[in-house]
Amino acid sequence: MPSAPFRNRKLSLFGPIRYLAAVRTADFHFELPPELIAQQPAPRRDQSRLLVLHRHQSRIEHRIFQDFPDFFGPGDVLVLNNSRVIPARLHGTNPKTGGKFELLLLEENRVNDWWAMLRPGKRAKVGTRIHLLDKTGGVTKFLAQVTDLNDAGHRRLKFSGTPNLFDQLETLGEMPLPPYIERQGEQAGDRERYQTVYAAAAGSVAAPTAGLHFTPELLARIRARDVKICFVTLHVGAGTFLPVKAEKVADHRMHAERIEVGDATVAAIHDARKSGRRVIAVGTTATRALETAAWKNPERINVYRGKTDIFIYPPATFQIVDALLTNFHLPQSTLLMLVSAFAAPGEKVRGRELVLAAYAEAIRERYRFYSYGDAMLIL
Repeated sequence: MPSAPFRNRKLSLFGPIRYLAAVRTADFHFELPPELIAQQPAPRRDQSRLLVLHRHQSRIEHRIFQDFPDFFGPGDVLVLNNSRVIPARLHGTNPKTGGKFELLLLEENRVNDWWAMLRPGKRAKVGTRIHLLDKTGGVTKFLAQVTDLNDAGHRRLKFSGTPNLFDQLETLGEMPLPPYIERQGEQAGDRERYQTVYAAAAGSVAAPTAGLHFTPELLARIRARDVKICFVTLHVGAGTFLPVKAEKVADHRMHAERIEVGDATVAAIHDARKSGRRVIAVGTTATRALETAAWKNPERINVYRGKTDIFIYPPATFQIVDALLTNFHLPQSTLLMLVSAFAAPGEKVRGRELVLAAYAEAIRERYRFYSYGDAMLIL
């Protein structure tokens, strides 16, 4: 816990502001002690810690997540991503060689037709057949065949033995915990805790982790403050969390993800705008969905159903989102770049320096990082 609860501390930036010819991926690097990578969730969702960054004052304070409702008032709109994580990690074996495979489903093209990551990929050539295994390691009647390979190294799989593989995932699959959570298979509780309490529309292969801190009781407290709670859907793909490999940030290309921003959410945001109230996005995924829906009409959001490959990084500006709740992200990730852009919209350097200074403070105070870690609120 912080050495002084509810302490305010002025952030010191890393030197004078510099305007670069191009935003570089290496500028978003930081060193994280491995022991701060959360391997388990907090005992209670809303007992996570909360670092609050007041971006305009370059000031932070240390709170706990139960304090989150205190920062908002009547008429504000809280937007959550209600995508549900599917048990997308499967195991299989080559019936000819006995070789083992791990499959991570990425995107459903149509029934029984998916793009997936396979390990080891070198053994998954086009034409390879894979028998899926059950939770005990037994061979099932379900079969996958590699039909194609894309530039990212993902395999296209055609499944057989079932009318719809999607219906078998609850019994065959495991929750797709990220690789920095080091464990063999699922643990008791992962199916509950790597899922938001308001998850509805199934389709994500990674959790919208900023939402993992909410409980039904805390949501009730937020509603009691006359804050309007709305939902968008962005089905999170594994590409969202991959590190950026391009030297220049602008050369990176995002994977497209399916989103839906519906009528009720649009109406609530329009009402908030008219009354001068704020829109608070829970997570980078909700932010990307909202900003996509407003992309063609600055200062206004519209109903949107489709895909987005929007990539937000400094010096981007934001049309809809006024405050952002997020977790602590991996170095050189697109998520860290989005957060840096939000910390100082329209500026190339200041937002990154604010966020990295806040991260350095979080490391000093032993915050827990990544999916099962603590939260950060940017106001």
